Amino acid sequence: MEKLKQRWNIDNNWSIIAIILVFSINGSFATWVAKPITIFFGLTLETVSPFIFWPLRILLIFPIYQLTLPIVGWFFGQFKFFWAFEKKFLTRLGLGFLFKESSKPQ
Repeated sequence: MEKLKQRWNIDNNWSIIAIILVFSINGSFATWVAKPITIFFGLTLETVSPFIFWPLRILLIFPIYQLTLPIVGWFFGQFKFFWAFEKKFLTRLGLGFLFKESSKPQ
């Protein structure tokens, strides 16, 4: 646990437990949200080949997961951790421009 505390820059065991819970709950939540969306678009295993269905479903789950991670983290008092996590993760994917502050004077 000490290695995780140091790596994630947190200071107590509750934060580690909360962070692991948020990752778990959010994964389940994202898959739960994706199901009615795939059904709405007529994408089911009965109508589409599994070789098409599963990659599309995973591609749908990914942005849902990323969008809801800070929100679920907020419910557990870990918004700051997950907001920093999202910015770092999306920057590594080349989407860091989403977080850049505007340098134009207002």
